[in-house]
Amino acid sequence: MSELYLGRTVPQLKEWGGRLPVALVFPEAAQHALSTLGWQVVYRLLASCEELAVERFFWDPTSPRPRSVDSGRDLGLFPLVLFSLNFEGDFPTVIRLLQNADISVRAEERHSWPMILAGGPLAFLNPFPILPALDGIFVGEAEAGLLAVTDTIVRIWNSGGEKAAALEGIAALPGMLVPGKSPEPVRRLVDTSGSKNLREPAYSCFVSSEAQFRDMLLLEVNRGCPYGCRFCAAGSIYKPPRHAEMETLQNIVTRCVPQKVGLVGTALTDWPDLLPFLRWLQERKVKFSLSSLRADGLTDELLGFLRHTGTRSVTLALEGASRRLRQAMNKHFSEEAFLEAVTRISRLQFGTLKLYMITGWPDENEEDWAEFESFLGRIEEARRLGQGNRKKGVELISLSVSCLVPKAWTPLQWAAIPEEDWFKKAMRRFKGAVGRFKGMRFAGENPAQARVQMFLARGGEEIFPCLERAAQTGLAAAVRDFEELVRQVLHRPLDRDSVFPWERLDIGVSRKFLYSEWTKYRHGMVSPPCPVSGCDECRVCGMDRFLSLPQGR
Repeated sequence: MSELYLGRTVPQLKEWGGRLPVALVFPEAAQHALSTLGWQVVYRLLASCEELAVERFFWDPTSPRPRSVDSGRDLGLFPLVLFSLNFEGDFPTVIRLLQNADISVRAEERHSWPMILAGGPLAFLNPFPILPALDGIFVGEAEAGLLAVTDTIVRIWNSGGEKAAALEGIAALPGMLVPGKSPEPVRRLVDTSGSKNLREPAYSCFVSSEAQFRDMLLLEVNRGCPYGCRFCAAGSIYKPPRHAEMETLQNIVTRCVPQKVGLVGTALTDWPDLLPFLRWLQERKVKFSLSSLRADGLTDELLGFLRHTGTRSVTLALEGASRRLRQAMNKHFSEEAFLEAVTRISRLQFGTLKLYMITGWPDENEEDWAEFESFLGRIEEARRLGQGNRKKGVELISLSVSCLVPKAWTPLQWAAIPEEDWFKKAMRRFKGAVGRFKGMRFAGENPAQARVQMFLARGGEEIFPCLERAAQTGLAAAVRDFEELVRQVLHRPLDRDSVFPWERLDIGVSRKFLYSEWTKYRHGMVSPPCPVSGCDECRVCGMDRFLSLPQGR
């Protein structure tokens, strides 16, 4: 893969003559795009291709027409438009961008160029609500085959070919879903050339003070997660779990010379080279930031190093309100290890401990909430134990509670969704529990907004008219207008034989495995994490079969 790194440098524009102009669109504000690794990986791939002239587009609500931030050109001038789909809430923005550029929203009404394609995490999760607006979807990791798609389009474009011919050309390529033309299910493309290693970890192409993570080089440490939490889509759609080699990451940092590095991964403390790599960064006076950590991976040595190097807050995941729920969701969680971590964090005088949790689990009830209230008291005791007789320990414990959004390709895709009033009751209960402790703060997700996310995550092409309305009125108003459809999508009966919209894809994890895990959830049974030895030795979830087949159909 290309080693293009621009940092704060403005990209050099290529002349359009003899090249295919490509609009790479992130349907959110620039600050989010500049903090999204996948989008930057795609930019690096495309910008390094001499046959392409790629320019960046972001969502700017103050601009009447979408224009390139690189040249000011209008989106409607580009024959190839690539959308990065990262969040379901971006679907209406995709429609608005097309409308504002005077491009027909529905693919069936666009018989000539431009070609509108999309990729990103949602492309191999559930892209089907927005599919009527797209000519095609790239399903999988860009490094594994996106350039084969653009090469085909370039060849046909340069020969004066029609869009229909280009769609026919890419429909048979691995990882491409062209409605009505591609054989289904479409297999997710995954780069397994490094076996259990992440051969080409993602890293920032741009560093900006405008980014959500300001002035920071984002660096991917691992991809996928071995723990098999039954609510987590990343554990399925990024299989097999892979980690980067320390030397590879060192080479990236040496080449890019950042002032600060943000380590990105789902299970950072599982990486055996984490502490040596952090020490290596410290020796070079490079600041660093870590995402959420597992409590059972927080050794005294790691915590001491983090505190010594200036880290002021630690984030830990509780996930569920009770031991029963955590076991059902397959959260490999030790209460003793968690409380011991709280004591260590307080003893080392980290200023803030951030906890996050999810509510809305199947069969969650008042007994689970009562157990949570008791566990909060134990957390407070652990904080005081760590503080001892000193004036300071952990000064603030913040608890963020979100509503469960059952995701595609997880065992909980079969889960029933509670009514909005149930979520409101749960949030009131958690807020009251936190309010009894000094130095604790509560933040709860708005259940009405979460309900919209559930609708978008579970729907298929049938909800596209609602998205068209949302592009005009906003999602909240559109959902109210389509309340009957919303209830049909959220509360339709689901059983073993239910067919989901996203099963037009094949991400590698078998339906049989997912349903067996859903059965285990209902019986409170635990499954082991993915073995270190890899998929060939495990042969449980279906990834061994998936990876043994040649990339393609």
